[in-house]
Amino acid sequence: MQQTRLEKAIVILNARQLRPESASHIGDIDARALLIVTVVYLLAMLSIPLQRTDAIIWFAVYPIISAPLAHIPYERLFRNSLYVLPLLVFIGIFNPFFDRTPAFTVFGLTISNGWISFISILIRGLLATQALLLLIHVAGFNEICEALRRIGFPTVIVTQLLMVYRYLQVLLQEALTMQRARMARSYGRDSLKASFRASSWGSFVGQLLLRTIERGRRINMAMKARCFHGSLSVVPSSRWDTADTVYCLIWVPLILALRFLDITTLLLSLLPLNS
Repeated sequence: MQQTRLEKAIVILNARQLRPESASHIGDIDARALLIVTVVYLLAMLSIPLQRTDAIIWFAVYPIISAPLAHIPYERLFRNSLYVLPLLVFIGIFNPFFDRTPAFTVFGLTISNGWISFISILIRGLLATQALLLLIHVAGFNEICEALRRIGFPTVIVTQLLMVYRYLQVLLQEALTMQRARMARSYGRDSLKASFRASSWGSFVGQLLLRTIERGRRINMAMKARCFHGSLSVVPSSRWDTADTVYCLIWVPLILALRFLDITTLLLSLLPLNS
């Protein structure tokens, strides 16, 4: 039987919760090393001025190289990152209207700083999403949270992250239960199986919220009955070793070089020019 979108989403959430068992070139790297490199990458890229689109593009080196090392086709990683594209467009779509300062002219067409900043927002948003997807795919969400705890992140925030991730699974499971109940009452009518009427969405979302709140209350009572003390502990599957140090020593200086060096100008200066 073909899986529905909700079932696929639940499977993906469960798979991303733990570190994958399939071996990859960076699959044994400690989650703290992966987290440090990802944070440095995000801070370095997001600190670049919006007008320096050429400098932002060079940061695509990290996901393009890391994806094959994690045994993930970069094409699939890029397609998955496109899900945030509507949000990025909504964030930057007004820049061309507010900032009309001319930047340069191409074939008689004047490009404003607003369009450059808009393109920069799209590029850095997609690259940041790809870096986070790589981190979750390689380390797993549980080990990322444990890595945050081990490097000194507040325990209460780490616990909240773990609980929110697990609540997403509860939300999807309740939505799947409601969808199956609706399909079971359709008596073979394809129109009911295919989509909801616009008037049905309000009651569906309301019932889904009430069901997930009640499910969360029962889970909370079960956790208290098992002496839950406000902290969810995750046993790390790896320890810091030489490979983790080498991984950081390779990527962190490279990312800092991409941030503070003008790679485009440097490469152009090395190209032989005809006098």
